[in-house]
Amino acid sequence: MQEENIKDDKDTAIKCLGIIMQFHDIVLNEEQAKHSIGKYEDINEIDIVTIAKNMNLKSKIADIKYDKLEKMVLPAIAKLNDNTYIIIAKADKEKILALFPDKNAPTIIKKDEFTKIYSGKIILFTKRYFTKSDVIFGIKWFIPDIIKYKKPLSQVLLAAFTMQVLGLFTPMMMQVVIDKVLVHGSYSTLNVLAVGLVIITIFECLMQMARGYVFSNTVSKIDVILGARLFRHLFTLPFRYFESRRVGDTIARVRELENIRAFLTGTPLTLLIDTMFVVVYIAVMFFYNTKLTLTVLLSLPIFALISIIVTPIFKARLEERFFTGAKEQAYLVETVTGVQTIKSLALENQIQRKFEELISNYIKSTFKTNIVSTNASAIASTVQKIFDIIILYLGAHLVISQKMSVGTLIAFRMLSSRVSSPILRLVQVWQDFQQTSVSIDRLSDIFNTKAETNIQNTKITMPEIKGEIEFQNVRFRYNTEQSEVISNMNFKINAGEIIGVVGRSGSGKSTISKLIQRLYIPEVGKITIDKIDISLADVSSLRRQIGVVLQENFLFNATIKENISIHYPKATIEQIMQVCKIAGAHDFILELPNGYDEMVGENGTGLSGGQKQRIAIARALLTNPKILIFDEATSALDYESESIIQNNLKQICKDKTVIIIAHRLSTLKDADKIMAIDKGRLIEYGTKQELLDKKGLYYYLHSKQERGNIC
Repeated sequence: MQEENIKDDKDTAIKCLGIIMQFHDIVLNEEQAKHSIGKYEDINEIDIVTIAKNMNLKSKIADIKYDKLEKMVLPAIAKLNDNTYIIIAKADKEKILALFPDKNAPTIIKKDEFTKIYSGKIILFTKRYFTKSDVIFGIKWFIPDIIKYKKPLSQVLLAAFTMQVLGLFTPMMMQVVIDKVLVHGSYSTLNVLAVGLVIITIFECLMQMARGYVFSNTVSKIDVILGARLFRHLFTLPFRYFESRRVGDTIARVRELENIRAFLTGTPLTLLIDTMFVVVYIAVMFFYNTKLTLTVLLSLPIFALISIIVTPIFKARLEERFFTGAKEQAYLVETVTGVQTIKSLALENQIQRKFEELISNYIKSTFKTNIVSTNASAIASTVQKIFDIIILYLGAHLVISQKMSVGTLIAFRMLSSRVSSPILRLVQVWQDFQQTSVSIDRLSDIFNTKAETNIQNTKITMPEIKGEIEFQNVRFRYNTEQSEVISNMNFKINAGEIIGVVGRSGSGKSTISKLIQRLYIPEVGKITIDKIDISLADVSSLRRQIGVVLQENFLFNATIKENISIHYPKATIEQIMQVCKIAGAHDFILELPNGYDEMVGENGTGLSGGQKQRIAIARALLTNPKILIFDEATSALDYESESIIQNNLKQICKDKTVIIIAHRLSTLKDADKIMAIDKGRLIEYGTKQELLDKKGLYYYLHSKQERGNIC
């Protein structure tokens, strides 16, 4: 039976997706795809949809009965009762043509046989012909996500439409009560109208509640989609983007998404129906009285004039509020991050004064913004009230001269409020649009920044690295206005070599490390690993094979075990313990109350600097990378911690290409060769003895440290 052919294969979902990708002319790297979702086994239909989305395929999970399969877009992936997956290539009323991931040839399965093993769930796929990255960020960028929920949003609009229709009946019934019931004293008519008004009121209430529920539910789903997309794009941005901006500024920009979402899915949606009905109300008002209707219409140009005058002032205030808010947010993040330094230097009072100044500026800018908004709304409201008085005055004249009944005047007044209310809301919505416009400008800094090469644009999936590294005429600068940080650099590191990199502070040593990881892109020249130009390689498949230990390594607020295996979740505890022993971390971890399950606190606050460093080394070693970079990894360590790492260095470096960037030359005693860097140039490259014999920069640095050690 075909079911038995795939029962033992846990990767049927990802293998089926690979076949689907081939059909759409897309190459799937299974390991890379799994890494993109942080999951390496038990891949399910939700994971498949996520991977497909990352690779520019539209996909969705659907519950489809057998009889409807032939109407679906095929090929598609079907889930079976035993939680395995197959591909349905073709279907008709009697049979399907199926592809099993472990078979080269398709298999015909009859309907009765297939329905016994079919779970009813299917994953459908269609290729996107343009992506979000093709569209400049703006209001249009959000439209596809909103249209995706057109059915519930249509229900909201239908509810708004129904409420507006019911709104027409209330003034007319009030007119009948006043002109007919009160004049003739007809209790039976009064009772009927009263019951009718109560029914309309209750129905309006129910419609409003239903609209609110559907609307809130839909908006929540849109919130999740937009928030997830923003977060996903943020972490595809180049490293330089984050280096060149303060953390608080980036956080402030991310928060602007809420303003955009609130505008797109808020008042404007229902206001669309309300504004459309203004035409209906005006037509009914003309039926009642032309003169009074023209009076109401005279107010509309005044509302438009208010918006034209207020808009540039309001937008300028919003811009000012954003920048002062971003400064306050950035300073808050900075001070909380550097609280130890602040307390060590007793800077609390200075920091407090500075923060009070920043928050005062933010409050002032917020106050100015609110004043403009409040004044505009107050003026618009005053204009409305003045025209209400005019209408009441003119209407009273018509009633006194018996050209209009009292009931007609009251009905007209109720209808005119239905016209002026949406117009007043339009003034407010226009202000909200200005806020949204500013938010879009702020967020465009994120969304219009080009992302790093990601999974769907991969030209080369980096094969297993051996460790040869070569720089060919590499030049790099942070921007065109600055001088070169790396200037015409050429060198070759053979696989398995241990290379030391020395130089004065700011000479470009750490930049070399970032260039190898493709955190920086050379302005000129080429960097190859195993003869492969890394500019053509997928960054994820490259970086997963490079281990990096920095001077300051970030630890997440999780257990030691989770911190070490965060990039390789399927690692066993035995593998984790093995690398911890090599890094000299195993013994101190066992002494902790919870061992490997000990929570380290935010950024490892519960550990010493040496302990954090050894955990970082274990983390770098877990995937057994063939290239290992120590970027000032031991410069801030105490003697004991450095001694432990130095004693284990040979085991750490075994069968790896290792680059050790260091100020302390004692850490380079096992280096095969040493590079001396000065002002972005490679001025010396050779063995330790060769560089000492040259009596150049390395000799100078070595002699200086030797004299320091004697002293």
